[in-house]
Amino acid sequence: MLGGITRALLLAAILLCLVPQRAAAINPETLLMPGKLTSAHQKYEEQCSQCHDRSNSARQTQLCLDCHKEVAADVAARNNYHGRLPGIGSTQCHACHTEHLGRNGDIVKLSREQFDHSLTEFPLTGAHVGIDCAGCHPAGKPFRKAPTNCVDCHHKEEPHAGRLGRDCKTCHDTTLWRDIHFDHNATSFPLHDRHIDVPCAGCHLAEHYKDTPTKCVSCHAPDDVHRNSRGTKCSDCHATTGWKTTKFDHAKETGFALLGAHSQIDCQDCHRSGNLQEQIPKDCFGCHQGQDAHATRFGQDCGQCHGNEDWKHTRFDHARDGHWELTGQHAKVACTSCHTDVVSKQKLSQQCASCHRVNDVHAGKLGSDCGQCHSTHGWRENVRFDHDLSHYPLLGQHVVAACDQCHATQAYGDTQHDCVSCHKNDDVHKGSLGTECARCHSPNGWRQWDFDHGKETTFALTGAHARLTCAGCHKQPADQVKLNPSCLSCHEQDDVHLGQYGRQCQRCHSTNSFKGARLR
Repeated sequence: MLGGITRALLLAAILLCLVPQRAAAINPETLLMPGKLTSAHQKYEEQCSQCHDRSNSARQTQLCLDCHKEVAADVAARNNYHGRLPGIGSTQCHACHTEHLGRNGDIVKLSREQFDHSLTEFPLTGAHVGIDCAGCHPAGKPFRKAPTNCVDCHHKEEPHAGRLGRDCKTCHDTTLWRDIHFDHNATSFPLHDRHIDVPCAGCHLAEHYKDTPTKCVSCHAPDDVHRNSRGTKCSDCHATTGWKTTKFDHAKETGFALLGAHSQIDCQDCHRSGNLQEQIPKDCFGCHQGQDAHATRFGQDCGQCHGNEDWKHTRFDHARDGHWELTGQHAKVACTSCHTDVVSKQKLSQQCASCHRVNDVHAGKLGSDCGQCHSTHGWRENVRFDHDLSHYPLLGQHVVAACDQCHATQAYGDTQHDCVSCHKNDDVHKGSLGTECARCHSPNGWRQWDFDHGKETTFALTGAHARLTCAGCHKQPADQVKLNPSCLSCHEQDDVHLGQYGRQCQRCHSTNSFKGARLR
């Protein structure tokens, strides 16, 4: 059987025979076209062989590439969009691009939404992803002609005026212009420590990057407190971590090691003129005499008491070095409160009264050894006077009595020891029994008394005598008037015998009652 092409050619020959002679120039292949070519290929409409090989249809792709040389180069080199398409070696062009769709037919078939830009030489990243295609691909120009250099699109935003070249991506990325990732370490001046945080314009004035000076003093001359007295090699002493961070070995270079608080102060605190070559004192007093709160009383060798850390913390041990331990309130007293003159000249007494004479409320009558009663914690704190060791031990109610109940003055030593000196107003006997209250009464209470009348006076109180009050017999003080123990000395008015039987009433009467007398 005849093939399809053969049949088509035969039919075309028959038709040529039937048409008038003037139509003999018509290409029979055009009569078989499924449709008109696009306007871009219109000129090849009478030259089918440009795109079709009658004997081998598989050559159609090669015929396309013979005409589209840029695409052919991409496929051969496996780059750009067509060179990176999956299966590009076996895929026919007409699988994507179909012709004979008319003059206005779309043979590109480009889907902007589905287009994979990563297959091109310019993958979209960062802020580029959200940009409209027309932002980079002007209308009427082939897509492959779009610029790929940053500066081609961003020349208006480029602040360096071309001084840093056209390769913007060496410093910037597609996320944001302000995100800079320039590797300064690749230059002859790597950035370390504080230099990393300095804005570019801090060193590169007016966007000038070429021949930027690299010496410290070229940027830091205004910061040079030494006023060029130490030369221009700042790095000999200073580090990039900060001006105050130095590597200058002060102990080795000057013979004065910076220890404690000295290591934290500024150089100019000592080298006030700014000239580090100028000789300054190395002893404490040479710099700190203005801070000497002792007004030179303790001499000029501050190091005996103070260290390098803090003036207020001293290593002077008053017990060890001053042979007198500071305890209680003494530990809080300022040195100058006691040491009012130069220590080497003034010898202080260790007696309390030498300092506290004006505070002695006893007016010196209790001696100068205040420590017998008082402690260093306070005059009124923990007073430890033991009254039992005095001439008048405290017993009974005397123990709880306040000091000022007996001691009318703070002299204390002038207080009388006899009971009546304090208890005269409490003496219900009104002095009739003398002043030796202790013979009857106990310090445990006035009502607790144990006077033995028989033992003490040889006149035992029996019978009705035992019920009498003391004042019943002792009309006058007992220590002044001695009573007669005879019965009539008290009962003469009661003698109904009018003295006829003598004065020995006890021969007939008892102490129980005058009645019921009997001869004994």
